[in-house]
Amino acid sequence: MRFDDHDSLTGHLSAYRPVDHGQGADDSERQAAVAALLRRSSATSLDVLLMTRATRAEDAWSGHVSLPGGKSEPEDDDAWHTAIRETHEELGIQLDPEYATRLCQLERVAARASGRIVPMTITPFVFLETRAQPVVLGDEAADAFWFPLSEAARGALDHEYIYVNGTVRRKLPAWQHDDRVVWGLTHRILTSLIDALCTPPRL
Repeated sequence: MRFDDHDSLTGHLSAYRPVDHGQGADDSERQAAVAALLRRSSATSLDVLLMTRATRAEDAWSGHVSLPGGKSEPEDDDAWHTAIRETHEELGIQLDPEYATRLCQLERVAARASGRIVPMTITPFVFLETRAQPVVLGDEAADAFWFPLSEAARGALDHEYIYVNGTVRRKLPAWQHDDRVVWGLTHRILTSLIDALCTPPRL
């Protein structure tokens, strides 16, 4: 996952085309979007901005590590705008051209919470930081941090998350960084981002 300069990384991901796994947008489902904001920490290292969700009874992913994002609203022009708006609301981060470059869309995913499929389709979008900004936590975020995506791609952060729901107990793939565990939906999305970074773009 080596990109020696901004242009090589931008060119690689800008050419990426998501695979349709039959999880396209469905008018009968709620739509949501998340933003994966990357930054270059060296020629061989990329970080992605993650957040720890605040503890809220109405949030199906309360307390989880996640990408910033949320449900589409009527005022959003498109899913890109949803990801941009939600990132600003949750973390105070601007994703307009002054601060970040839009790179690509990843594969849409079906949302799951508490072991059940949620009638919601989530579209992830990837951005590259071009100008650093301070994080300003909104009401839905308890914490934010830069996660070393390159280390995860090398297997250095591999971990198992023990998921317990009633009598159900499962081991799920995860990453552990400091005292934070990335699993579930966020792990799935970031795994697809690593795949996009490590494979030739589909033309």
